[in-house]
Amino acid sequence: MDESVEALALAIGARVKQERTVRMWTLDQLAELAGVSRRMVVNVEQGAVNPSVGTLLRLSDALGVGLPALVEPPAPKVAKVTRSGDGAVLWTGEHGGRGVLVAGTEPPDVVELWDWTLGPGDSHVSEAHVAGTRELLQVLRGAMTVEVDGRAHALGVGDALSFAGDVDHAYVNPSDDTLAHFSLTVYEPGVGDSHRADSTDV
Repeated sequence: MDESVEALALAIGARVKQERTVRMWTLDQLAELAGVSRRMVVNVEQGAVNPSVGTLLRLSDALGVGLPALVEPPAPKVAKVTRSGDGAVLWTGEHGGRGVLVAGTEPPDVVELWDWTLGPGDSHVSEAHVAGTRELLQVLRGAMTVEVDGRAHALGVGDALSFAGDVDHAYVNPSDDTLAHFSLTVYEPGVGDSHRADSTDV
């Protein structure tokens, strides 16, 4: 991992451990609630891995804090500015693409704002998010295909798409030579609702 990726991994690990400790959960309890292995939780907390977006979503949902809370310092109540280039890079593609989380809100209804690029031939496959999740995106440069629950939607510059994020979906750049750039907003309702009772019982 390069320095910026390593710093982000360490920050995420510290936040996951802090949230787990506050709830007095064991590593095994968090692993079970998140649906990941105990080894993965250990590696994340130690900052030893660069976890996938899917793993981070599972952990943040289990902790009831929302993905932005794991990768950003606590935001001031009035406003928080994220300068260009300062977002959290949570995905990198094989052909130069990046998924950057640039802003987000706090639970229970979490809204995430992402800046995505897909290099020529890049694709990002995402498993279904929590029930009720909605995604909205707009293509800013190039062309791309968004696959939602087995159906493909071809999009060009300026085109927008809204879709259910609680089914399997993928972002694909079918071009051999052109970068695709798009803005993505994700709405996750009721983050942590299903685990609040658990946190008071353990």
